Amino acid sequence: MDFFHLIEARRSMRKYAETPVEEEKLQRILAAINRAPSAGNLQAFEVFIVRKLEQRQALVQAAWNQEFLAEAPVVLAFCAEPARSAIKYGERGATLYALQDATIACTFAMLAAKALGLDTVWVGAFDEAAVSSLLRLPSDLRPALLLPVGYAGKEPKPRPWRELSDLIHEAT
Repeated sequence: MDFFHLIEARRSMRKYAETPVEEEKLQRILAAINRAPSAGNLQAFEVFIVRKLEQRQALVQAAWNQEFLAEAPVVLAFCAEPARSAIKYGERGATLYALQDATIACTFAMLAAKALGLDTVWVGAFDEAAVSSLLRLPSDLRPALLLPVGYAGKEPKPRPWRELSDLIHEAT
């Protein structure tokens, strides 16, 4: 798929089909995550794959009843690793760069999934402590994003985008 067509085709999917995600497609998404740029190439993030239905249902509760987390056959949990970034960048690395690294990696996953015919939705609304507990995260990891991955259950309605003139400004 042409890159610009890929960007235009990507939508936030909140309804998933029961079709499983093929392991080879998941592996390609994971490889794309590994190629995401990061501050100092430190890759100050880790990703947890959630496949078990009972765990996905627990994520629904942790994410304030966002039911589609249980519908998607796979959820990727992106976690920032502040200490890894702090080694080189100090406090700014810990508080900002690690989170940016996780979000860039998630964006790469979203685009890779769409290129493979899968859909996703960025989920940032959740109880961090509940997700940390569910995934048994070490204390040095901070859950940043949840990304359900699967085949579309129904096509979402098109959403309006801001005009470029409202969004982009020339520095003066």
